[in-house]
Amino acid sequence: MSRIFELLLAPYQGVPVHLILLEAVAVLFGFLSVWYSKRENILVYPTGIISTAIFVYILLYWGLLGDMLINAYYFIMSIYGWYIWTRKVDPDHFTPVTTTSRKEQVWSVVLFAATVVFVSAVYQVFNKWDGWISYADVLTTAIFFVGMWLMARKKLENWVYWIAGDLISVPLYLYKGLTLTSFQYFIFTIIAIYGYIAWKKNLNRSPQTLLG
Repeated sequence: MSRIFELLLAPYQGVPVHLILLEAVAVLFGFLSVWYSKRENILVYPTGIISTAIFVYILLYWGLLGDMLINAYYFIMSIYGWYIWTRKVDPDHFTPVTTTSRKEQVWSVVLFAATVVFVSAVYQVFNKWDGWISYADVLTTAIFFVGMWLMARKKLENWVYWIAGDLISVPLYLYKGLTLTSFQYFIFTIIAIYGYIAWKKNLNRSPQTLLG
């Protein structure tokens, strides 16, 4: 067991204490955000904003541009999602969970492709290509960009993107040395599966409260 702890903690040797503490706080609020999302609770957005703001700082410090862009995008989309989720379809009900329309499916493909091109260009401009890790960053960035956009619009399919991106991110972040973040994505995968099930049960049902 001690060997396992040594393996998990080894990447943090020599890392400034404040960065470790910030990562722990960001992970905690990340957990809360995904949990609140599963429950269709509006607190998904304030907790998510705190988590992503911290991760933008941490990832910028480490020069992980793809991951930083993901979190910067999350920050912006959290504000957009906060607006969409609190819109009312009538005096007593809020925006319901729905499935993607044909038009939204097309836009999902466009957003995915545009993200791949944009993030690849960023890596090229800043000369940050680093083998398969960079390509994995580009892939997960594109997946999460689409997932976040669909979540903001309360589309059931957002969970499919989260599950796929989370599964890739677990070994990716472990390899990068961000052990806590890797563990976070492992838990995210489990929550995302339950999130899909929960949202499917509430499909097309307009909630009367966003704090359940």
